[in-house]
Amino acid sequence: MRVPVGRHGIRHARALSAGLGLLVMTGVASAQPVDIPPTWGGSFWDRPRLTGSWFGLRDELGKKGVVLDLDLLQLPQGVATGGEDNVAKYGGLAEYTLNVDTQKLGLWPGGFFNIKGMTGFGQNVDKASGALVPPNIVSLLPEPGKENDTGLMNLTFMQFLSKQFGVFAGKAYTLGGDYNAFAHDFRSTFLYAGLDFNMTLDLFPFTGYGGGIVVVPWDGALFTVSVVDPSGTATNNDISEAFKDGVLVSAEGRVTIKPFGLVGHQLVGFGWSNKQRLSLEQDPSNIARSLLTNQFPRLDDPGPILRRILERFFPELLVPTQPLNKVNYTWSIFYNFDQYLWSPQGQPDKGIGMFFRFGASDGVANPVKYAYNVGLSGKGIVPGRPDDSFGLGWAHTQLSGNFVPFLREQLDLGLNKEDGIEMYYNAAITRWLTATLDLQIINTALKKTLDSAGQLTDVNTAVVAGLRLYARF
Repeated sequence: MRVPVGRHGIRHARALSAGLGLLVMTGVASAQPVDIPPTWGGSFWDRPRLTGSWFGLRDELGKKGVVLDLDLLQLPQGVATGGEDNVAKYGGLAEYTLNVDTQKLGLWPGGFFNIKGMTGFGQNVDKASGALVPPNIVSLLPEPGKENDTGLMNLTFMQFLSKQFGVFAGKAYTLGGDYNAFAHDFRSTFLYAGLDFNMTLDLFPFTGYGGGIVVVPWDGALFTVSVVDPSGTATNNDISEAFKDGVLVSAEGRVTIKPFGLVGHQLVGFGWSNKQRLSLEQDPSNIARSLLTNQFPRLDDPGPILRRILERFFPELLVPTQPLNKVNYTWSIFYNFDQYLWSPQGQPDKGIGMFFRFGASDGVANPVKYAYNVGLSGKGIVPGRPDDSFGLGWAHTQLSGNFVPFLREQLDLGLNKEDGIEMYYNAAITRWLTATLDLQIINTALKKTLDSAGQLTDVNTAVVAGLRLYARF
């Protein structure tokens, strides 16, 4: 039986694409469907992809709902002052994406396949900066803690059963959740992780097997509920291991508003998991064991440096005397909004806008008790530069009082909060190439580190500068 999706279903599917990530903790909506231009060809400066229309083949595939993309992100970045080391590094990310619209392919209406792979390469300055929240979110992809690796981020199928209701299943890319029009896209906006997503989601994986439902009750509104494997990774594709550690349940809703005719969005969501994790509340003799593994995939792993400090000053605590405390729950609630404050007449997607994001967590398994960010962004308002954008943001990450309190109190290590300020200007060189100048000032959470002589030394405010080049092939 044919599902009556038709023109209205495509309209609602495009609303998903505009949402860019509202399938909560899955990001499926950010990838399917995709906008297809009248032609992928054109002059060197005007074509939407460097390789053009492939002698017309790409255009024909697009008409049939098949879109294949290869994107390359390059990031030379350096610590100018402060931090732990003043160095420069080069790294980046390659992305491979295939989208298929089953209706355009002549099969059935309302179906969308998406496959996304990523390869990280090079090095980063996350450790050198001394920051707990990574100044380069790309360094976490495709797999936190691994450099020069390739992983499968998304392999999903979404099916609309009516113009208001759909379902999806597969291996889902989770970074699309908590979407914000001005502070979410690491390819064109902020690079500091604290400005790209809500840091209270730091225990949730970037990808995992699962599924959920999508509800589009009216134009401009999108609600989702999903269940995902809390232990999913980009490099493990064995579906038989999914959900062996429990579940991650999440829900999210995003609504478009237009006060005084200016476009904005309001988003609220939550995530809860019953996966057993190490509690932050531990006997001091268990600190060393609790730092052996990176428990917090979206943070720069503090374990190695804290363990070195423990070995240097409290070697007697390397031998545990108590069993590790564990908990079988963690939760996070989050909210964000983006709102244009001024737009040129007839151009609702350009102008000056602001954003705000807030989140809170249990603080028992999660080291981030609450986090927020706020800032201003501009799109298409620089004379003669209609496709350029810029932004200025501040992010605050408040750590839980349960996070290694013994070390914090005995050695005055800080680890109470981290603040980061970032500014960027993203210039469109062509339709397929952008270049971004980026500057970050980070008041790091960790205030002391060990020098080569094994003595504690101060970690000063880090100034991190970078250049981002994003090319679409």
